[in-house]
Amino acid sequence: MSVRVRFAPSPTGALHIGGVRTALFNYLFARQQKGTFVLRIEDTDQTRYVPGAEEYIVEALNWLGISPDEGPQQGGDFAPYRQSERKEIYREYAEKLLAEGKAYYAFDTPEELDDMRERLKEARVANPVYNAATRLQMRNSLTLSEEETQALMDSGTPYVVRIKLPRNEEVRFKDMVRGWVVVNTATLDDKILLKSDGMPTYHLANIVDDHLMQITHVIRGEEWLPSAPLHIMLYAYFGWEAPLFSHLPLLLKPDGNGKLSKRAADKLGFPIFPLQWKDPATGEVSKGFKEEGYLPDALINFLALLGWNPGGEKELFSLNSLVKSFSLEKINKAGAKFDIEKAKWFNQQYLKFVSDQKLKDEFLKITPYTVTDEKALSIVKALRERIVFVDDFLQLSEAFFTAPQAYDENMARKKWNQEAVTKLEEFVEAMSEMNNLSAEQAKQLLTEVCATDDTPFGKVMPAMRLALTGTGGGPDLMDMIAIMGPQEVRSRIQAAINNIKD
Repeated sequence: MSVRVRFAPSPTGALHIGGVRTALFNYLFARQQKGTFVLRIEDTDQTRYVPGAEEYIVEALNWLGISPDEGPQQGGDFAPYRQSERKEIYREYAEKLLAEGKAYYAFDTPEELDDMRERLKEARVANPVYNAATRLQMRNSLTLSEEETQALMDSGTPYVVRIKLPRNEEVRFKDMVRGWVVVNTATLDDKILLKSDGMPTYHLANIVDDHLMQITHVIRGEEWLPSAPLHIMLYAYFGWEAPLFSHLPLLLKPDGNGKLSKRAADKLGFPIFPLQWKDPATGEVSKGFKEEGYLPDALINFLALLGWNPGGEKELFSLNSLVKSFSLEKINKAGAKFDIEKAKWFNQQYLKFVSDQKLKDEFLKITPYTVTDEKALSIVKALRERIVFVDDFLQLSEAFFTAPQAYDENMARKKWNQEAVTKLEEFVEAMSEMNNLSAEQAKQLLTEVCATDDTPFGKVMPAMRLALTGTGGGPDLMDMIAIMGPQEVRSRIQAAINNIKD
């Protein structure tokens, strides 16, 4: 059987970046194994359904270039791919378990469940759950007669269907990331399989769907590891072969202390969603990585290395090279720090692969100034090594359009002196008849000016930069002179001579 994996998010809001990584790992494994990547929308909890969330998930995956092969939009041989449209399928399988004595009806009210938990707490039971040790004290079809059970159902009394787990049995399975996992059923809950509204819970629906959709590998977040023994039991109850499981490590805050959350990301000033999201309930708008200026390929590369280590020193991987290198066996058990500075570094590296022409077009979209294509291209070439995001062009290019209104006092104190001023005046004089000059010509001209009395370049360059930009930093000075042109350079140097006192 060929490899089939699925990404199964719930449409309860924006897609968390941890969910994006889960989708990515499923995609990479499917592509490497020449298998199929399925998107399944797990919308069984209608109380938490958020309009627009499914569309958001699809748009995010498409932006990142990890679109599914089958799903609600693409269709496929195992449609429908929304669980809300498969409701009757799950009831059929729940009834099968009921008929075989592997599940039971439970009529307990919320108050009765609370009372049960309180009794267990008072008895100092460490793990107060609804299971073999407690279910015979509760109101369910195990303690009621068939007639009483049927009467309650006929009268419309709300009920759920719970799995009937054995009292004391070891559940064993081998996780491809964590090795052997062994859990005793005495510690597990008789989880609800079918809710009072007739909708299945995740536990029943995902098992049935994974089997019917022929899923061979379940690659999902670590938060589902505690549920895995229950799922193994369900596979056994149905007589089905379980898929292979891989539970991915948590994404941690940048300092490694605790799980990465939206609150933590907001506090530290970085996104947690791939795309901008507007909460339909509150109207709150959360920026996404796309709106912050991250390139999809850079984000993919960054996420792939969170919890997966290909070995070696290589860090930059195209999506195709990730597919070739990926393996579930190289996923780490330990949580991965979400180092946002590293994410920025990846974006900076990927911007280096973008052509000058493309960056020029992006610059022209954001600059508030009227600028020719030729000048915009020159500015982009001068600044491209300094940007982390395309929007950085805005601030970095300001010096090309606006003369300094003030000068760095510390820089002026150290570098502005009569010797430098004299050479700047000579440089201005040498340019007096020029209307334009290249970076090479500017350097040659300054070299000739300095050579008249062997003044070192280092004595003049910092003062010239201060005169042109007001600061001590910036792109290559000769490039700046060429882009500004002789007239603007003369004007700025003269203004600096008039305003800076050594």
